[in-house]
Amino acid sequence: MKLKFIEEKIFKVLMILSTLFVFGVVANILYTVVKEGWAAMNWDMITKLPGGGFYIGKEGGLLNAIVGSLYIVGASTVLGLIISIPVVFYLNVYRSRKSKVAYVARLAFDIMFGIPSIVYGAFGFSIMVYLGLKTSLLGGIIVITLLIIPIFIRSMDEVARELPKDIIDASYSLGATRLETIKVVIRQIAPGIATATLLSIGRAIGDAAAVMFTAGYTDSIPTSLGQPAATLPLAVFFQLSSPIEEVQQRAYAAALILTIIVLILSLLGRFITNRFSKNKVQ
Repeated sequence: MKLKFIEEKIFKVLMILSTLFVFGVVANILYTVVKEGWAAMNWDMITKLPGGGFYIGKEGGLLNAIVGSLYIVGASTVLGLIISIPVVFYLNVYRSRKSKVAYVARLAFDIMFGIPSIVYGAFGFSIMVYLGLKTSLLGGIIVITLLIIPIFIRSMDEVARELPKDIIDASYSLGATRLETIKVVIRQIAPGIATATLLSIGRAIGDAAAVMFTAGYTDSIPTSLGQPAATLPLAVFFQLSSPIEEVQQRAYAAALILTIIVLILSLLGRFITNRFSKNKVQ
């Protein structure tokens, strides 16, 4: 009995230390980004395009990277949802959850989930070279969509698998069609869809390797899908590589803007998740 008590105390201390370590790392990252980025932050940084001497410490801002990131993330998120939701319903409504097809599909998406983003970028770049396409906003959207589809599918699938089968059976027993049953399922897994969207946006907006190969970089805002697009992660990468201290501070400013965007999206995702959770059958 005494030995069991000691073991519980040891594991409790380990859990507390692990939690404090994680919070400490996160706090240190946020402190560094805010401290270094706030010094370079001003209204021009978020409302103006890079000027002629921006990369040597002169006038201009990061509007091109902000808009480019929002373009790519917004479009890829919509495309990812359009592709992923039917797949999740096929695996959980049209097919048996424990069928061999569902097992192989989940295994494939698990493998795709773990593939590094730079591999997606290289794959997208090789396809673009084969088709004779240049780096563009469209290329960035396509490769980011491919990157986040496994996140969408596996996150929503895990929620759908926890949905009681009695709900689906009850819908069918009342004479509902499969399409009407899908509407019932959507209301039940809506919090999971919101969570999956949040996770996907977080990875999409912070990725640099994939868009470096496919979206390119530009100091202007793209006006068509065929033009290159800048992103905030690439702005951080390029400016932090500069030997000029003021330009390096602007890299931290870009990181701070990126962090704020992710924070806003996280809070919005929490709000949506809590709202849709009211409709979930326990």
